[in-house]
Amino acid sequence: MPVPVISIFARWPEPGQAKTRLIPHFGPDGAAAIYRKLLTHTVEVARASGIPFELRVTGAAPHAFHEWFGGDLDIKDQGDGDLTARLSRVPAPTIVIGSDAPGLTAAMLRTACDMLDTHPAVIGPAHDGGYYLLGYREDAAFAFADMPWSTEAVFDETVRRFAARGIEPFRLPALGDIDTASDLENWPGFLP
Repeated sequence: MPVPVISIFARWPEPGQAKTRLIPHFGPDGAAAIYRKLLTHTVEVARASGIPFELRVTGAAPHAFHEWFGGDLDIKDQGDGDLTARLSRVPAPTIVIGSDAPGLTAAMLRTACDMLDTHPAVIGPAHDGGYYLLGYREDAAFAFADMPWSTEAVFDETVRRFAARGIEPFRLPALGDIDTASDLENWPGFLP
């Protein structure tokens, strides 16, 4: 099997547009600063993993992200549409991640990549009922269509959809992600 590419879904840290659920506590600039730190961390972890990766970006042109992270990165625009449409465009094999799980490590990414040698899918559950990572060897658009995104049902519904196709994804350890001010209590290094 070809080596999966890690696809990091990223947004430009524009105040008022990034980590909007943090704005009531930290303000638009503070929320954007938190997101900037989270995305920087995620790129550093992906680099350290040694696995090929790309940024799938929105909110600014790819060249803005190149200026931030360096011209050596593979950066693609996410394109139009909702999250379902944007995720469905990522070709398999892939490991799709967001940029708001501060506990993500290079070792976890390598484990996800290794597990795709023996499992058709791998998933990293998030404490809030979603997931921070989804890897798959073959097209998985079925896992995204009509998904109730940003709810506590995302992880269970995703696993159910794979099970309906006879697939049991390998499960990575559960991690917390940063959606609210209280989520930062254990991660003070990400405060603005």
